[in-house]
Amino acid sequence: MPAKPKLFRALAALAWLLATDFAPAAGDAVIDLAGPDVDRDLSGRDLVFLARDLATGQESAIQPDRVDDRHSPFSTFKIPNLIIALETGVAPGLDQQRAWVSDRRPSFDFWPEDWKQDQTLASAFRRSAVWYFRDIAVEVGGPGYRSWLDRFSYGNQRAPDDNDIFWLGGPLAISPREQVDFLDGLLTGRFDVQQTTLEALREVSLLRERSGHRLHGKTGAGRRQGGGVDEAFQGWLVGWIERPEQLPVVFALYVGGPDFQSIAQFRLQMSTRLLQRMGALPPD
Repeated sequence: MPAKPKLFRALAALAWLLATDFAPAAGDAVIDLAGPDVDRDLSGRDLVFLARDLATGQESAIQPDRVDDRHSPFSTFKIPNLIIALETGVAPGLDQQRAWVSDRRPSFDFWPEDWKQDQTLASAFRRSAVWYFRDIAVEVGGPGYRSWLDRFSYGNQRAPDDNDIFWLGGPLAISPREQVDFLDGLLTGRFDVQQTTLEALREVSLLRERSGHRLHGKTGAGRRQGGGVDEAFQGWLVGWIERPEQLPVVFALYVGGPDFQSIAQFRLQMSTRLLQRMGALPPD
């Protein structure tokens, strides 16, 4: 077994054992990460951010008064979706391949080319190929999802029967705080998820690595009020930082902008800056 997964398991177990001792008491101050440089770079965007250091329980935020506002999770739901698929056996592993059948899952103009082909669970997660996870949703079904969402305390836990897009614009909704709580519970072992499942998630969610710090996450985005791709968009980046010999930091960034391009790269760029400001990531 590689050393890093063993270390990750040990740190997660330590977090679970010490969570009560280290978690800040109710009412402890949240560190406000706002500043002139952040305001300058928003350029009309609407930003909410929350991060939690699992070593201390300390939280840092942008607009902390809005971290309980719920929004559609969009493709950030691929994190619990991947876990559910692996835990239920709907997907036996990351290499499980599904054929893209264009008559059943027709493409749209906004589809990237790498969606229009067969996918494995790993490639569908990394490419955010919606059709693959819609197929998974059909097999898991509403009752299965509701059971898992209750187990995860995931947002409003709404997953109707016969609905394979409930995370894309509703009715499922989740707040930045609930995203952080979900990742906190996942990484500290509260949900009794198999270690092989967590290691699969770690493999496919890695975004970048620097000086022993590994940034994991998943983006998501969707239109605010229907219409075309050039209309107002909202989006996420949720994830965590693995740090050498330290417990992880979990975070959720939510942003709204006038169009998709205004938030596409911004999510990772701003998350990186805020995590660096916290000291969770080393400077560039």
